[in-house]
Amino acid sequence: MGLTSTTALATAVLATVLLSLLVVWQWPRLSGRGWRPVVGRVGLMCAVQLLLFSSVGLAANKTFLFYGSWADLFGRQDGVGVLGAQAAANPGITVDGKQKVDVPGAGKPSIGGEVQRVSVQGQRSRIVTPAYVYLPPEYFQQGYETKSFPVTVVLTGFPGTAENLIKGLHYPKTAWTLSKQKKTQPMILVMMRPTVAPPRNTQCIDIPGGPQTETFFADDLRKAISGTYRVGTKPRNWGFIGDSTGGYCALKIALQHPEAYAAGVGLSADYAPDVDMDSGDLFHGNKHEQNRSDLLWSLDHLPQGNSSFLVTTSHQGESNFRATQKFIAKVKEPARVSSITLASGGHNFNTWLREIPPSLQWLSTHLSAE
Repeated sequence: MGLTSTTALATAVLATVLLSLLVVWQWPRLSGRGWRPVVGRVGLMCAVQLLLFSSVGLAANKTFLFYGSWADLFGRQDGVGVLGAQAAANPGITVDGKQKVDVPGAGKPSIGGEVQRVSVQGQRSRIVTPAYVYLPPEYFQQGYETKSFPVTVVLTGFPGTAENLIKGLHYPKTAWTLSKQKKTQPMILVMMRPTVAPPRNTQCIDIPGGPQTETFFADDLRKAISGTYRVGTKPRNWGFIGDSTGGYCALKIALQHPEAYAAGVGLSADYAPDVDMDSGDLFHGNKHEQNRSDLLWSLDHLPQGNSSFLVTTSHQGESNFRATQKFIAKVKEPARVSSITLASGGHNFNTWLREIPPSLQWLSTHLSAE
């Protein structure tokens, strides 16, 4: 019974209802004085409240997919993270499964495309982490056998799960629809979360003595994908998009690695990492890397490459409005920046669902196929 399953939610709701009826039925028997009736009343009330909160929590998690499994919820992730020599010895992509895209003709990849669940093994970073790869219908069609496709890396926020990008934010369905409408070119999407060494929030930083997350996204991921799929290998063939922490990663990698990514999109992005109990010590006294991780500092003090950025914010509902305006003002040639500013919109899926279609269209105009 998975954390995000309907069965788990239905069981919690049913248990809440049954226990509530039991409390109503038994309340007269527990209305007497003395410590036993008091303890009984308190115990039943606490049990009902616990089940009620569990039902609400399961419903919210099923809707927004903050955690994908019980292991994810309790910070126990088997089979992912930093695996040392294993990843270095077997770099690349392992396909673990395939699934349909929620579009017409989904049963046939040449019509509906395909989503593959994969494991990515990083050679330099020695990180192993799961991902989903969306392949557009054209990837399977005659006439495209020798064609290479542009790639966009798509990240969730923190903690988030990669399933968010499919079930909650509908990236494959949106990419399919936009391409069908001739608003974008066919693109491959590599959908992940930034937490590649869970449960730590590494925020796309190479941590001294710890996970080399920047190296993974800037180098290892591109090599693994290009070694498995028909994709271009030049910067103009690669884009990056993410929300919240994932948006920070997208902007950071595109800004600091123009040799790898031509475009980065930050949806409600942070512009500096959060150092807290989820991240731990990210820099271990390395002041330069700490400064470099601040994107506004980087724009002022480091050379800007030939990269394009799209940032999004809202006049009301977003805390990053002023930082976004500063980022826009600091971008200088040869870099370029565009923006989407909503009148209102919070830090949530509803806002990002409004921003994703124009963001994918923007990426399509800034990436090219081989």
